Amino acid sequence: MRSAFTLLALVLFTPPLASAVIIAALFGVRDGPGSVYDWAPRLWGRAILRAAGVKLILHNEERATRNEPRIFVSNHVSWFDVFTLVAVLRRCKFVGKAELFRIPLFGKAARSAGMIAIERDNRKAAFESYRVASERIGAGASVVVYPEGTRGATYRLRPFKKGPFVLAVAAGVPIVPTILHGTLEVFPRTTKWRIRAGTVHVRFLEEIPTTGTTYDDRDELAACCWQRMADALEREHGIASGDDLAPSAAAGVPDAFARPA
Repeated sequence: MRSAFTLLALVLFTPPLASAVIIAALFGVRDGPGSVYDWAPRLWGRAILRAAGVKLILHNEERATRNEPRIFVSNHVSWFDVFTLVAVLRRCKFVGKAELFRIPLFGKAARSAGMIAIERDNRKAAFESYRVASERIGAGASVVVYPEGTRGATYRLRPFKKGPFVLAVAAGVPIVPTILHGTLEVFPRTTKWRIRAGTVHVRFLEEIPTTGTTYDDRDELAACCWQRMADALEREHGIASGDDLAPSAAAGVPDAFARPA
């Protein structure tokens, strides 16, 4: 039944909200707090969560409501991770896989709202996407990234890609480690469109400052963020990630992005 309700919500809410965003972009409506690019995604996410019977419990919500832009780094096990953070965060742009941006109507609306497509298998294109994300931050928006790269089958935290942390250095904004728990029970990756009602916990952990950091600090930032999230998952939910999954040495990153003028 929850699957049917959720599908109905997607059918009822996606076309009008996506159209509103696309039309606003065509008419040159400026992005900003309270604009259609801000409230339409949040309304969309909340409608889907309500239809699915998801109850949200936010921890340290004040870390998500400050006015200055930040980078939210989240674990990723379910599509409901996206719906959850879309519903909760204000004026936030998501970095998502490019395939989603090819979905008719949805993809155009996502681009119009300032979301950022990333080609995960193309390193050069991926870092160009992070350059765009840096521009969004410079314009006053926050950005959400999933550094594990794709959804996992368990809550065990996987190795992080380094791109998000190069972005944090380049943008010079704090990183907010964020852990979600409960979305796997609502809609796991391995389930074929079967949604169950449930409770989702969103924990905004202590932010990691990036002021004064350089490209050479990217590994340390990634390791710090990973460890903070892994510790919280184990402390709050009894999930051990294991030291063998901690971030390894970073591969090369294009200097044009890594060391901006």
